[in-house]
Amino acid sequence: MQTQILGMVTPLMALFFAVTFVVLWRVGRMKRHVLGFGIAYALSAVGFLITHFLPANAFYLFHATQLFYALGSIVLVVSVCERAGQRFHLGSFVVVYLISALVLAVAVSFSNDIASRLIIVNIGYGVMFAMGVTTLLNARRRNLVDLAIIAIMAFQAADFLARPTLTLLFERSIPAEAYRESIYYSLIGLVLGVKGVTTAMVLIGATIADWTKALRESSDRDSLTGLLNRGAFEQSIRALLSRAQTEDRPLSLVVADIDHFKQVNDIWGHQAGDQAISSFGELIDQMVRGSDMAGRIGGEEFCIAIWNCPNDPAERLAERIRQAFARLEHDSLNDDIRLTASFGVATARDGETYEHLFARADAALYRAKSSGRDRVENAEDRRQEEALPKPTPQPTELKRAAAGR
Repeated sequence: MQTQILGMVTPLMALFFAVTFVVLWRVGRMKRHVLGFGIAYALSAVGFLITHFLPANAFYLFHATQLFYALGSIVLVVSVCERAGQRFHLGSFVVVYLISALVLAVAVSFSNDIASRLIIVNIGYGVMFAMGVTTLLNARRRNLVDLAIIAIMAFQAADFLARPTLTLLFERSIPAEAYRESIYYSLIGLVLGVKGVTTAMVLIGATIADWTKALRESSDRDSLTGLLNRGAFEQSIRALLSRAQTEDRPLSLVVADIDHFKQVNDIWGHQAGDQAISSFGELIDQMVRGSDMAGRIGGEEFCIAIWNCPNDPAERLAERIRQAFARLEHDSLNDDIRLTASFGVATARDGETYEHLFARADAALYRAKSSGRDRVENAEDRRQEEALPKPTPQPTELKRAAAGR
């Protein structure tokens, strides 16, 4: 009974931290990487519970635990990298998982010894965290909090790679039926508990630091959307553009505009228009990374500066936002009404100023408006340099849809 109770401490702590991160994400309107921290701890908690309650000699025990531990590790590493503004290659993590899962399946089939299984799965987790450390070392952020995160990720990688081998020097063989009575099982509960708490404290500290910074910058925020206002956005992107050119990093700009917005105000009123702007701003804020910047630069016009992002991924982000906004319901409008937005995308060229970059993205937005709206146009398309067609007359679909109001 005492062993059962002690075995519940680690998963309960993991669930507590999962809830903590979800609350911070929700209350602080934090970026999605904070939610990722919570999901990672929830997945790890499930892995702990499976290890503790499934029969120790069941052939599927290690397959089940590996799945949830691996998913938790992947989500955690990806979220930490996203916070630092680093692109990650999810396919690499999948390859590591599949290789370790395949080798594990062979080990389970040919041996009842737990030792080989432990080494296989832990090496897989260690490689994932080592990949995360390598990615973080390329990040442009280098304050004390960032260094603490790199250190804790390196500790995770070192532990996963070294602990099984060192422990098994004392227990050369662990039969499946004796796994929960082994020295390794006693040690792993303690080590995972300490690692879980330490990692959570560092990530909570980083989240609170990010939240505090956001509060200090609240005077630079647009009151309706919570995004940067025009002055703050332009000041920030000039500095970001200079840094991108110095560090030879790609920087892309997306300019977006809600379609037929004047008709929204005319038909449903300015309060409905404000709610539409607020909803669009909230959607953008949810879909960009912590290293990106988004601002409201006009009445219904928005800008997104996407750090360390080439042209094609920037265009795909704009397309995802466009599709999500087209599906969004608006309480202040008729039930059958959906609003749309048009987007222009441009990627900074060598030595280009913000004014010129914005002009190219804005020209792409103009092309999207001229070509029927509810679309994404890319300034890097050579056709963008050709003369743009004149804008078409304003359609009246919204007025007809409002007739039954």
